[in-house]
Amino acid sequence: MTIRDLIPILDAKVLCGEERLDEEVCTACGSDLMSDVLAFVKEKCVLITGLTNVHVMRTAEMLDIHCVIFARGKIPGDEILEEAKEIGIAVLATEHTNYTTCGLLYQAGIKGSASRTGA
Repeated sequence: MTIRDLIPILDAKVLCGEERLDEEVCTACGSDLMSDVLAFVKEKCVLITGLTNVHVMRTAEMLDIHCVIFARGKIPGDEILEEAKEIGIAVLATEHTNYTTCGLLYQAGIKGSASRTGA
């Protein structure tokens, strides 16, 4: 599945990174805790979050995340979008909650990490 395929599934708006919409994505991670993202993200991943600060983009860059989806109608500020453009990350926004966004992507065939926390 490509990032472009996610747009109608989530009724999402593209905020930046139009040139990356044809990149493949295989997994997703929904979290507002960037430490959890660091622990569980695999390659070709989409990050779903409601956290709108620059740490999201820095984490995405470190993990080579292809796309960040801001849920709950959150729109990041210009600083975050500029950072995303500089590092080449597609950014989408959806009105759905994190939970619903994850469910819709799972239903569409995007899986999460097979890892378990062991907790």
